[in-house]
Amino acid sequence: MRTPEEYKESLRRMRKNVYKFGELIDDVTTHPATRRTIEGHAKIFELAMTDEYRDLLTTRSHLTGETISRYLSVVGSEEDMIKNVKMKRLMFNMTGTCTGGRCVGFTALNAMWAATYDIDQEHGTDYHERMKKWLTEAQKKDITIAGALTDPKGSRTLPPHLQDDPDLSLHIVERRDDGIVVRGAKVMIAGVVAANEIFVLPGTGYREEDADYAVSFVIPRDADNITVVEARHPSDRRDEEEGWDNPVEFGGITQGYILFDDVFIPAERVFMAGEFGYSLKAVMNFISSYRSAIGGCVAGQGDVMVGASALIARANGLHEKVFRDKLVQMMINNETTFGMGIAASALGRRHPSGAWIPDALLSNVNKVHVGTLPYETKRLAQDIAGGIAETGCVPSYKDLKSPVYGEKLVRYLKANTDGENRARIARLVEWLTLGAGVPGCMHGGGSPDGAKLVINARSDLKGFIELARKLANIEEIAPPEKKR
Repeated sequence: MRTPEEYKESLRRMRKNVYKFGELIDDVTTHPATRRTIEGHAKIFELAMTDEYRDLLTTRSHLTGETISRYLSVVGSEEDMIKNVKMKRLMFNMTGTCTGGRCVGFTALNAMWAATYDIDQEHGTDYHERMKKWLTEAQKKDITIAGALTDPKGSRTLPPHLQDDPDLSLHIVERRDDGIVVRGAKVMIAGVVAANEIFVLPGTGYREEDADYAVSFVIPRDADNITVVEARHPSDRRDEEEGWDNPVEFGGITQGYILFDDVFIPAERVFMAGEFGYSLKAVMNFISSYRSAIGGCVAGQGDVMVGASALIARANGLHEKVFRDKLVQMMINNETTFGMGIAASALGRRHPSGAWIPDALLSNVNKVHVGTLPYETKRLAQDIAGGIAETGCVPSYKDLKSPVYGEKLVRYLKANTDGENRARIARLVEWLTLGAGVPGCMHGGGSPDGAKLVINARSDLKGFIELARKLANIEEIAPPEKKR
């Protein structure tokens, strides 16, 4: 397994293909727009070597028997999946933000581990063997993997083959004996700059007319004809400043647009190439795991928000007991999403491939909570903090260090602690609740409305009605006919 420095060195050796603000980034490990994301991912490598966190962050490979990063494992049991949820909470506790350049790829490889097994059973392909060989090598190298699911899509009312531009979803444009060529894009992909490789999944379910869009593969992030454009940019670029304008060492998660301009994918790295009947199954495998684990993610950052809220109350000169009800509600919100993730994990099932797939109904219920409760937690943190933690209410690091007026600014920020301490904790609350520290609660892993569709499909409304009818001891009541 790699050290943090070995991980960062692997990124430095990659071809330069990441852009931000129209400029090519020379070194993602040092550039202010990407450095802190890299440091957040490096923290995983660091903690995996400690006695305290080794059991959570590592496991034994079922392929080689060697100790590996849990992020490169096949989740094979209820216990494995629960550790996944706990691991996500831990990493938010340790960094304050998302490390998507490992966790989304982790979910993607597990989704396709099951999907390739199923495809091979029906079509006689060898996708699953390809995955075994690739994963064995990935574990050996201890690489980081970003997962890429979302396509640009174009008009949401039209399937890919009816769009004016066929490249609005990633698709196969050429098939060769030794591989395929793909064109299009994947957008809003977490942690791409921190990844060695990109694991691509089909964006949704497809029909036969769109079979070329049913594609899955893994490719080095710096492969020929791949361009990455970093999307996150706070309006005043404070997150790129030195000092504590970026209040945590690990920064916010970056979101990349990945442009594929006729990229060749070697056959041994292709895991789906037109088997449209399995595209939705692969996506469902992904969201069941992702939407359960994200309950740990938002709970982990919620823990930090509770602590930051108590500290800013103290800094303002108020005891945190004044805000006990609000702090307790924040804790309830955190444990709700965490507990739902654990429940979805525990009530999952083992796929014939050996992969553990969490309960789809509870995972999607969790996604709905993740799209609401963290925002309430953030509102409460802002409420407790007072006006100082709202956007633009704390002078910048450079202003507070100004030789002309900085001393006076620090003086006037003083309350129950010195002015710099109060500014630091206020900036942390602002960053966690309104700035770059906000993870993709609403649409990370799909939208709450999409989750509600799954909940409706998975829930037994007719059965519930029958339970109530029997308890009331009445004859069945037919639904009224729709008026025309």
